[in-house]
Amino acid sequence: MTQVLRNVLIIGGGFSGMAAALELSRIGVAVDLVELDPSWRPYGAGISLGGAALRALARLGVLEDFLARAHAADGVELRAPHGTPLAMLPTPRLAGPGVPGGAGVMRPVLAGILADALRRSTTRLRLGCSFTALEEEEDGVRVRFTDGSTGKYDLVIGADGLYSAVRQAVFPDAPKPLYSGQGVWRALLPRLPGIETTTMWIGPRIKPGVNPVSGTEMYLFITEDRATNAWMEPQGFVAHVRGLLGDFPDPVLQEIRARLDEKAQIIYRPLEGLLMRGPWHRGRVVLIGDAVHATTPHLASGACIGLEDAIVLAEEVGRGGPLTELLARFQARRWERCRMVVENSARLGEIEKTGGDKAEHARIMRESLHALAEPI
Repeated sequence: MTQVLRNVLIIGGGFSGMAAALELSRIGVAVDLVELDPSWRPYGAGISLGGAALRALARLGVLEDFLARAHAADGVELRAPHGTPLAMLPTPRLAGPGVPGGAGVMRPVLAGILADALRRSTTRLRLGCSFTALEEEEDGVRVRFTDGSTGKYDLVIGADGLYSAVRQAVFPDAPKPLYSGQGVWRALLPRLPGIETTTMWIGPRIKPGVNPVSGTEMYLFITEDRATNAWMEPQGFVAHVRGLLGDFPDPVLQEIRARLDEKAQIIYRPLEGLLMRGPWHRGRVVLIGDAVHATTPHLASGACIGLEDAIVLAEEVGRGGPLTELLARFQARRWERCRMVVENSARLGEIEKTGGDKAEHARIMRESLHALAEPI
């Protein structure tokens, strides 16, 4: 099949960027990946992955390593504040009959798995480096790097996250990240007996949850309504998260509350979203992942759709054809799925903030998970 791209630059070494490097190098494209952080430090919180994300990891060739280092299980358990079981939400086994339908992992672990695979590939990795200019020429993009060097590429992929410098440079009129009015707290704790899968408590104001990330650890997550995106002093994190759990008499959550201390590595992140409705590409530059469709975590699918972007983009490159056409095919395949995740996640957050219709919340969850189960 005709190969239209000889070399590609990927800017950003997160999940989407690494996945794109793996897939493109696998089909014979020469890939350079630059990452601004010289230490390549991933964000340190836990992450929940559904069956569609596990299917993507299988496609990337890293699922076996992932399952050995993460914790995979079926279903999402819902409990009342006192601990009474309410329901077990099914999680389809999309990665194969022998692979559970969901998983929890620490972000640094998943990043390490992808980074190890990347180093085994033909990708040229440059840490502590980014770009200073992208200059479109007739037969490529001339890139000037922060270390003073230059390079010329058939395609540049912006995979540099929510506050993408590539998006700002190439799409100056693109929307800016929008604060949702909610933030999420995460903490790492020893895994308690009886926590076998993702477990959530349905409270009047908040919905705390835990997810095992290994045989010995689990992470706590709590989404909280916060009217403003104001700075919070880390010294107050432990007391604040303990306070959020005060309305939940379940002995499991009370034990978690008692165990919270400085060792729990509590992290707070304001929830922001972004969706570019116009073209995701201009000339020989295209955006993927959070750079073009960042979502809140209400559907636990942000990492998933970023990994899928990389897979689909490589598939379209492999199909060949003029660059403008293959980039248009890529966006056409990704648009509705990514739009659904971003907008439905945002709507779930609005329902939670306003105490809205629980039936609508359940319907959106059901329809979204059904859509995510469809092939990409």
